[in-house]
Amino acid sequence: MGCMSSKPADPADKDALQQNSKIEKIIKSDKKAMDRTIKILLLGAGESGKSTIIKQMRIIHAQGFPEDERRQTRAVIYSNIIVAFKVLGELIDNTEPDVGSEEAFSDMKIHDAMRDMWNDAGVQKAVARGHEFALHDNLHYFFNSIDRIFQPGWLPDNQDMLQARLRTTGITETLFELRQMNFRMMDVGGQRSERKKWIHCFEGVQCLLFMVSLSGYDQCLVEDQNANQMHEAMMLFESLVNGEWFKRKPIILFLNKIDLFKAKLAISPISKHFPDYSGSDTDLDAAARYFADRFRGINRVPDREIYVHYTNATDTTLLKATMDSVQDMIIQKNLHTLIL
Repeated sequence: MGCMSSKPADPADKDALQQNSKIEKIIKSDKKAMDRTIKILLLGAGESGKSTIIKQMRIIHAQGFPEDERRQTRAVIYSNIIVAFKVLGELIDNTEPDVGSEEAFSDMKIHDAMRDMWNDAGVQKAVARGHEFALHDNLHYFFNSIDRIFQPGWLPDNQDMLQARLRTTGITETLFELRQMNFRMMDVGGQRSERKKWIHCFEGVQCLLFMVSLSGYDQCLVEDQNANQMHEAMMLFESLVNGEWFKRKPIILFLNKIDLFKAKLAISPISKHFPDYSGSDTDLDAAARYFADRFRGINRVPDREIYVHYTNATDTTLLKATMDSVQDMIIQKNLHTLIL
C-alpha cells in the first residue's frame, strides 16, 4: 500500500495569487466606475461660451477656484482690459498711455485715463460697432468694474472668473458626480486651428453638447473678420450632427448669451444679416425661435430630437437649473448602456 504526501505551498505562488486577486478587483472596480461615467463632449465655434460652462460646473459641483488660480486669472483679466483698451484707442485714432503690464493696475493715473476714455463719446460709438472688430463681450463688465479692479489686493470673484477670456487650446476636462453618476465633460478649443484635435475626443461619447452664441449673429470671428460667427456655427453644427460619429447620440443645443442677444436686437436688426428672418427685430421670442428652427433644420437624421436650451452661461442659478434638466435627460437616454 502506497503512501500519499503533499508538497508544501510555494510562498511565491501564494503571493502571486494574492496579487492577481488584487489586480482583478481593481479592474472590476475601474470597469464599474467607467460603466457609471457619462462622457459629454462640449463643442462649438470660438467665443460661444464653452469654457464658461466648464467653469460653472466647477462652481456648482466642485470646490470652485482656489486662491492661486484666482491670482493667475487676475493677470488674464488685466490682459483682457489692456487689449480692449488698445483696440478702442486704435479705433478712435488716439494715443493711449502704456498699459502693458500688471503694474499699470496700481497706477491711478492709468485708472483715470481709462475712465475718461470709456466715457468718451467717440469710444462709445466704437463700442457700439464692436461686433465689427471682434471685441470681447466682457468689455462692458470689466470697464464697469474698473474701480473695484484697481483696488489694492483685488482678487477675482466667481463672476470675474466667469467673465475672464483666455483662448482654449488643447483639451480641458472636468469631472463631477451627480446622483451616483460620474460626469466627464470635455471642452476642446473652438477656433479653426484647434478643430483638428476634436476627433481624438469622439470615442465613447454619450452626448454632444453644442454651444452657439446667439449674440454672434452680427459678429465676426476672432480669427477671421470676414466670417460671421453664426454662419460659422451653423456650418460646424452641420458637419457634426450629420456625421457618422453622432448619428445615434443625443444632441443638446445651447443657444447661449441670451442676455446679450436681447440687448442687441433693438440696435442691430437680425434681418440685416439674415434676410429670410420675417419676425419683428425686437421680438426676443420670435428671434430666438428663428435660430432654434434654423439649427433644427440642419439635422438630417430621421426621428432624432435636438434638445434646445436658451442659456446665459455666466448666470450660475439659471445654468444650474438648465444643467439639472440636461443631466436628467442624459441619464434617461443612457439607461440601457449604464450598469445601475
